[in-house]
Amino acid sequence: MSTKLSVAVHILSLLDIEADNHLTSTQIAGSVNTNPVVIRRIMGQLKKANLIESYVGKKSNKLSKLPSEITLLDVYLAVHEDELPFGIHQNTEINCVVGSQIQDVLETTYQKIQSEMMDSLKKVTLADITFNMTK
Repeated sequence: MSTKLSVAVHILSLLDIEADNHLTSTQIAGSVNTNPVVIRRIMGQLKKANLIESYVGKKSNKLSKLPSEITLLDVYLAVHEDELPFGIHQNTEINCVVGSQIQDVLETTYQKIQSEMMDSLKKVTLADITFNMTK
C-alpha cells in the first residue's frame, strides 16, 4: 500500500508544529527519513491542492489554511488524485463462473468501501492529528 498519505500528513504536521522555523524540504526529509526529492514531489501535490504555500529558493513553506480546515480527505485527494485505493485485475477468463463476474462484484464492493473511507477521512482534521503530538 502507498505511504503517500502518511508522508503528506507528516509534512503538514511539521509545517503546523514548526511553523516559526521555516523548514526546508531537506529538513522535512530528515524527519520523514526519506530523500528530499520525495518530499518536494509530495509538497508539489499539496501546493497544487492549495494546502501549502511554498516558494522555490526560499525557506517559506507553510500551511495555506488553518489546521482545523484541512481534513485527511483533502490530503488524501491531493496525493492520490484519481487513484483508487484498490485495483482490480483485468483480463479475467470470461468462461469461468468467477472470472466472468469478479470485476463487477469487486467494483461495487470497493466503491462502497471507498465511500465509507472518504466519509471517515472527512471527519479528521490536521488539528486533530497535531493536537495528539503536542500534549
